Amino acid sequence: MTTNLEATMTTLHLPAIGLGTWRSTHDEGVRAVRTAIEKGYRHIDTAARYENEAAVGEGIRQSGIARDDLFVTTKVWWTELRTAAFKRSLERSLSELKLDYVDLLLIHWPNPDVPLNEQLGALADAHHQGLARQVGVSNFPVAWLDRAVELSPVRLSVNQCEYHPYLDQRKVLDACARHGITFVAHTPLGSGRLLDEPLIAEIAARHGKRPSQVLLRWLIQQPGVAAVPKSSNEIRIGENIDVFDFALDPHEMRRIAALARPDGRVSKVAWAPEWDNA
Repeated sequence: MTTNLEATMTTLHLPAIGLGTWRSTHDEGVRAVRTAIEKGYRHIDTAARYENEAAVGEGIRQSGIARDDLFVTTKVWWTELRTAAFKRSLERSLSELKLDYVDLLLIHWPNPDVPLNEQLGALADAHHQGLARQVGVSNFPVAWLDRAVELSPVRLSVNQCEYHPYLDQRKVLDACARHGITFVAHTPLGSGRLLDEPLIAEIAARHGKRPSQVLLRWLIQQPGVAAVPKSSNEIRIGENIDVFDFALDPHEMRRIAALARPDGRVSKVAWAPEWDNA
């Protein structure tokens, strides 16, 4: 298995595969993070909303990895984007993680009730204070992303959004490329819905791989795309990073992309922005 995972993305060096930790809490979360690091993961993705930052931090400490060898992402929830609340949220996150800084800090969802320049100003303050080495956004459709790039006092490095073959994200991908922003795919397996897709099973059998590995390979083989699959299962954690010893051919890439469908989105929340139509 390849362990040198650092892929040169559009604006920063970010591991192509990271560990998503949503719903990985308490001892399960500690074990998942420790196991992932042992298996070669160097990007751990968490968020204040996940309520697991203490477990993530403990998993990092138990792994014994040097801080400079690890890329840690956290996020500020959409209801905490006013300047004072943003600052408190980040302080809590760092305290829970027991870290002096995070490598990447994201606005978790846009909030139309808070001026975007205020949200981005708080993000920039965290960067200027050395609390976040890189900053970015999450779940920002094109119009929000274009406006954020225009208003941000500091360079935005990442837009983390749902992405998998059932969800056509060409418009957001094109916007990220235009702005020099890395696209990080969350929910990269479609919450498991794609694992039983016949085409994926066919291609996986051809390569001697698992369906999840084909799905992740399809993502990271696209320019400027990384992924953060979530798992707390030791075997699946290992499988999800074992995607660097094969490649999909152009025909396979196109066939997988053609799986996109109108009802493909998994992240359906009341506070979601207006999504881009493919």
